[in-house]
Amino acid sequence: MLLVLCVDLDDDLGRKTDVETPVVGRDAVEDAAVALATEDPEDSDVNVLFQGIHVANEVTDEEVTVAAVTGNDGGDVSANREVGEEVDEVLAGLSTGEGVTALIVTDGAQDESVVPVIRSRVTVDGVRRVVVRQAQDLESVYYTMKQVLDDPETRGTILIPMGILLLIYPLAVIASMFELPGGVVFGVVSALLGFYLLSRGLGLMQTMDALVGRARNSLYAGRVTIITYLVAAVLLVIGGVSGVGRLETVRMDAAGTLGALEVLAALVYGAVQWFAAAGITTSLGQITDEYLADRLEWRYLNAPFYVLSIAVVLDAVSAYFLDLVNLSYLAAALTGGTLLGLVSTLAFAVAESRFPRNAERDRDPA
Repeated sequence: MLLVLCVDLDDDLGRKTDVETPVVGRDAVEDAAVALATEDPEDSDVNVLFQGIHVANEVTDEEVTVAAVTGNDGGDVSANREVGEEVDEVLAGLSTGEGVTALIVTDGAQDESVVPVIRSRVTVDGVRRVVVRQAQDLESVYYTMKQVLDDPETRGTILIPMGILLLIYPLAVIASMFELPGGVVFGVVSALLGFYLLSRGLGLMQTMDALVGRARNSLYAGRVTIITYLVAAVLLVIGGVSGVGRLETVRMDAAGTLGALEVLAALVYGAVQWFAAAGITTSLGQITDEYLADRLEWRYLNAPFYVLSIAVVLDAVSAYFLDLVNLSYLAAALTGGTLLGLVSTLAFAVAESRFPRNAERDRDPA
């Protein structure tokens, strides 16, 4: 027995009509094809359904059953699984003792990705891809281009790079009017094109959209971290400027050329206080948000103390290499920073064991 399977991987048949799948039988598949053609005459799956009926009519030397199976638009893996389930349903409904072989009818390579799924359930004799013949006249070419350019994804992929390239000549003319070098124009245009293609290739646009969405949700949720992150960014900038300023001061006071260690120590010494303030600010903001969301754990409170202890150590070490403090001060700072981190860790560990917040939430009837 030959089973002609018409595959609609993205379920255009189910989404655009009221037909329930799987569809089994010549008449049922023909009715489904007519219903889909009525809703969307341009859908290529219409041709797949009619092609399946045509193939079944051509076979006269054995029993033939036509069936249409669909997936979904949720992705290849999910769609393939759903097609497999519908094939199982079709095979279970066949009342025949003969061996069943299948001929798969699709409209492209995407639908053919489900062939291994079908082959695992029934012997596949072949795959028939439907190719629609179109009149090769000017109207057909115009209509095809219009359909392609109406797609937002195609517009962003094709038209924007073409537009940037076409702007090279008019920009070069404008640059010559203002007596600007032509290399500047070509450099700017190529940079724009390169940034665009790079963003498309790396998916930076989707990443930016996701970041904007997260920031908007955080703003609506009243998260304190929005303010603390902004303040921390300002503090980091100030710290960088302060580090560079300290380096210039050390250079003017130095008798000779500074080594790499002295340069690094000057940058750290000038910036570490501001960087520590930024770290403490962000950690306090995160702790506040965790507390408001009832997710705060005692160990989270270690963060500002860790930042402070690291800042004490880095400040003392950089000051020592700049000959601003003696060895005794360095030893005291290292000891103090280490003890600060150890004491905070031990204190909050004891607090978490004695007063677990999870237990308090478990006892809360809300």
